Amino acid sequence: MNCARRETVQPKSVTRLFNTFRIRLLLVLAVLLIATLGVQFYLNRREERRVALTIAKQEQALAAAVALALESLPRTDKYLVAIDQEHKIPLRTEHPSVMNVLVVRDDGRVDDSLDPAYKPRKLADDSNHYTYISEIQLPKRIVEAGGHESEDIARLLPTSSTSGRPVAGEPRTFSIPVRTNAGVNYIIIVLGSQEGAPGTAARWEALGTLLPTLAVMLLATLAAGVLVWRFTRPIQDLSSAARRVAAGEFNFRVPSASRSDEMGALSQVFNEMLAGLGRLRDVESRLNQAERSAVIGRLASAIAHEIRNPLNYINLSLDHLRTSLAPSDPQKRAVVEKLTAQLKTEVQRINARISEFLTYSRPAELEMRRVNLREIIDDALRIVEAQAAELGIETRVSEEPDLPRVVGDAESLRSLFTNLIINGVQAIEGAGAGGALTVALSRDDSRRVRAEVSDTGVGIPTENISQVFEPYYSTKETGTGLGLAIVKKAVDDHHGTITVTSKPGEGTTFTVTLPTGNELEA
Repeated sequence: MNCARRETVQPKSVTRLFNTFRIRLLLVLAVLLIATLGVQFYLNRREERRVALTIAKQEQALAAAVALALESLPRTDKYLVAIDQEHKIPLRTEHPSVMNVLVVRDDGRVDDSLDPAYKPRKLADDSNHYTYISEIQLPKRIVEAGGHESEDIARLLPTSSTSGRPVAGEPRTFSIPVRTNAGVNYIIIVLGSQEGAPGTAARWEALGTLLPTLAVMLLATLAAGVLVWRFTRPIQDLSSAARRVAAGEFNFRVPSASRSDEMGALSQVFNEMLAGLGRLRDVESRLNQAERSAVIGRLASAIAHEIRNPLNYINLSLDHLRTSLAPSDPQKRAVVEKLTAQLKTEVQRINARISEFLTYSRPAELEMRRVNLREIIDDALRIVEAQAAELGIETRVSEEPDLPRVVGDAESLRSLFTNLIINGVQAIEGAGAGGALTVALSRDDSRRVRAEVSDTGVGIPTENISQVFEPYYSTKETGTGLGLAIVKKAVDDHHGTITVTSKPGEGTTFTVTLPTGNELEA
């Protein structure tokens, strides 16, 4: 069992090894090195064959020239030109690189030449005019038959003539000493450039041999650049992600986590860290909310205990004053009635604020059942009906046909939509006289019921939209900031959703979705 396990694990470790950036880079460099060496080896072999062919042609030309010169030495009746013409294929036709063949005495006199310009010429007095080797322009490289410079010939040439290391195919002069009965003669063979020998064309050819190497190096640079770019791009993504995390954003993921190398592993760990930070922030938010709720709960309990009892007493006392102790004078009675009514209104307002504290801080005790949402909306609109008519606000309700009932607590939903509708009326009132408040009921894509409460009020600034559901946040001087917080709590208690869209000066729309119990049906 252990052996089988090792056999299973080993391929995985090998695959993981080849997925690392370091191994990939080493493999790419190794492949490029082998390719470079292979190209260089091929080019060197080709150049060796070219040089060998050039040397072979020079050797053939040299051998033919030597044979021609040796054939002319024992003969005095014919010059090299005539002997060459007797051959089936003349020397310079068969070997165009042979520029000249000269027979020179040890004093430098040219006794014969394949080039007619340098052979002896008959003068008028029937004597011969000879050319001396020092008068002839020869290639500067002079090589003796044994491969060394001929010192005897060198002393006969101009001092500007130099020797050097021969190069295959370049112009050169070969000096071959030959001993005859008449003394030492030198056979001087002048060879021109062979095809492919150094020169302008040869330099271009040599440059051409470098192009494949240059192409391989460019390919290596390109491959290394692509590899480095692919490796550094995730680093840039991680750098950008770190800046977003520093700004407090955790709801995104680094896209490089799908890679199978080290950067992919690092990106995956970074994404796990993001998920953990997001969860931690959610926990902190819930703890903060729970702490706020606990504080509000304690405050609400204290207010209910310390204030409601005196308020009840004050309310009863006002009723007693209005009924039993009212003055008999009608004018004074009217003043008392007005003052007691105002005091009772203020007492009711204080009681309402206490109720808001208690509603937000206490755990929800909901009686969930299927309810008709249209009836709840109508009840909520009746509360603001008189105020809306007084302000010239038009209220409308539209309902999609065959709308299903929602699952919820009727009282909690009534409080929810009452707060939204009152908010809408107050927003329209703040924008001036007139306006419209619309409630639209429909189905959404998830088979839930969607309720859109829209007003044509002052709207909410874009920077404030994210805070509207936070407790104690209010743009009204007399508001407690608990109305929309209570709405959000009620929506969450019903496992629904709520969103808000608004344009300053144009109005606001709150969209609430509530479950119907049919979401899982096909």
